[in-house]
Amino acid sequence: MSAAIWDRFQFGFTITYHYLFPQLTMGLAFLILLSKIVARVKKDPTWDDVARFWARIFAINFVVGVVTGIPMEFQFGTNWAGFSRFAGGVVGMTLAMEGMFAFFAESAFLGLFLFGEKRLGPRGHMVATVMLWAGAWLSGWFIITTNAFMQHPQGYAVGADGNLHLEDVWAFMFNRWVFWEYAHTICAAVITGAFVMAAVGAYWTLMGRHERIAQRTLRLGVIVGLIACLVQLFPTGDRSGKLVAEYQPAALAAMEAKFSTSSRADLALIGQPNLDEHRLENPLVVPELLSFLAYGSFGATVQGLDDIPRDQWPDNVELVYYAYHIMAGLGTLLIAVMVIAAFALWRRKLFRSRPVLWMLMLAFPFPYIATTFGWATAELGRQPWTVYGLQRTMHAISPRVSAGDVAWSTLGFCGLYVVVGVVFLYLVLRQIARGPVEVR
Repeated sequence: MSAAIWDRFQFGFTITYHYLFPQLTMGLAFLILLSKIVARVKKDPTWDDVARFWARIFAINFVVGVVTGIPMEFQFGTNWAGFSRFAGGVVGMTLAMEGMFAFFAESAFLGLFLFGEKRLGPRGHMVATVMLWAGAWLSGWFIITTNAFMQHPQGYAVGADGNLHLEDVWAFMFNRWVFWEYAHTICAAVITGAFVMAAVGAYWTLMGRHERIAQRTLRLGVIVGLIACLVQLFPTGDRSGKLVAEYQPAALAAMEAKFSTSSRADLALIGQPNLDEHRLENPLVVPELLSFLAYGSFGATVQGLDDIPRDQWPDNVELVYYAYHIMAGLGTLLIAVMVIAAFALWRRKLFRSRPVLWMLMLAFPFPYIATTFGWATAELGRQPWTVYGLQRTMHAISPRVSAGDVAWSTLGFCGLYVVVGVVFLYLVLRQIARGPVEVR
C-alpha cells in the first residue's frame, strides 16, 4: 500500500479510538452538572453522590482521552506535513486552544471537583462543576471548528506563498457549519453519556445494589437520553444533512448511492450499491423523501454521482453509503430504546421491569458505534479533499515519510492502545463494582 493509504489508515484508527473517550467526557460533564443542580434544587444529597461517582468515571476517561489524543497532534507534523504547511496558519489557533483547555483548564477544574469539595463549600463546588462542563464543551468547540473548516472553509485568505492564512476570525469560528456540526456532535456525546449512565443504573438495579443512587442514575440517563436522541434527529441532524446537500453534493449522493440526478428523489432505507452498473440493488425506498430532507421540498432536484466529475467523488462510495446507513439505523434504534424506557419510567414500572433494564444495560455500545460511523460518513464523504475544494488528500501527506515507516508506527499504536484499553476497562469496571460512596 502507498504511504497515503497508510497515513489515512493510521489517522483514522487513532482518531476513532481516541474519540471513544472525549464523547463520554463531554456527555458526562453535562450529566454531572445536572446532578449537582438537582441536588441543590431538591436539597437531596443523594444526587451529590451520583455526581461524585460519575466524576470518578469522568476522571479515568479524561486521562485516557488525553493519552490517546497526543499521537494525533504529532501526526500533523510527521505524516501530514503538507496539510500543516498549507492550513496551519488557520487551524493552528484552534488546535492550540483545544490543547490549552483540555490539558490545563479542564484538568484543573476536575481536580477541584474531585478533591476540593470541603474546602470550596457548596457554592464553590458548584462553580467548579460549571467550569468543568464549560471546559469540556469548549474543548469540543475548538476541535469541531477545526474540522468544520476542513468541511466548509471560511474566514481564510490565500497568501503569496500559496498557503492559507486566517483573515476573519469570526467567519472561521462561527460559520453555519461549525454551529450545526457542534450541536450534532454534542448531542451525540450526551446520548453516549446518558446510555452509559442508564446501563450502569440498570446493572445496579438488576443486582439489587445502591438502590437510591441506581434509581436516580436511571431516571437521569433515560430522561436526558430521550431528549438528546430527539434533538439529534431534529433539528441538529436535519440541518447537518441540509448543509451536506448544499455544499457537498457528491457526499450526499454517495450517502444514498444515488447515481442519477432526479427531482422527487427517493430515500433509500436499505440496498447494495453497484458501482459497475451505477445503480442501487434491492432497494427499499421511501418515495420523494430524500428531496424533502435535503432541500425542504418534495419536488427538489437531487444531483446524482453521474453528473459529478469522477475525480470529485468520495474515494469509497460503498463505505460512505454503509457507514451512513449504519449510523442512521442505530440512531433510530436508540430513539426506540429510550422511548420504551421513558414509557416504563412514566408508568412507574422501570425499576421493576427486568426486560427493559436488560435492554438498557446491553444497549450502551450502540451510541459508540453510531458516532464512529457518523464520523466515518463525514470524513470519508469529504474525500478526496483534506480541506474541501482547496487541498486534496494526496497533497496533504508528508512526501518523505515512507509507507513502511507509517505501517511500523501503526503496529506500535495498535499494541499500545490494546494495553491502554485493558487498563481503562479494568479501572472503570472496578469503580462500577465498588459503586458510589455515600457521603453524609
